[in-house]
Amino acid sequence: MQNKKSIRFYKDHEVRAIWDDAQNKWWFSVLDVVGAINEQDDYQKTRNYWKYLKAKLRKENSELVSATTQLKFRAADGKLYNTNSLENYINQTI
Repeated sequence: MQNKKSIRFYKDHEVRAIWDDAQNKWWFSVLDVVGAINEQDDYQKTRNYWKYLKAKLRKENSELVSATTQLKFRAADGKLYNTNSLENYINQTI
């Protein structure tokens, strides 16, 4: 699936993306999207905010706008880590 990788920008923040040939859509790193929307450059603060938001939505029995899945994205240290990913619903705005 991960043969095409891309970095998009939203408000000057990087948003990592991976193309899925089988489903014909882009997947975006949730943490990158959350950081860009909140204009937050601190990875740990972004990660904590996403963790808090997911817990709050679960507690309220709310569903996420899009189902998330775990995909491997390359991190700043050059290693691949599983990261929550959103499918291309946001593609129209990025």
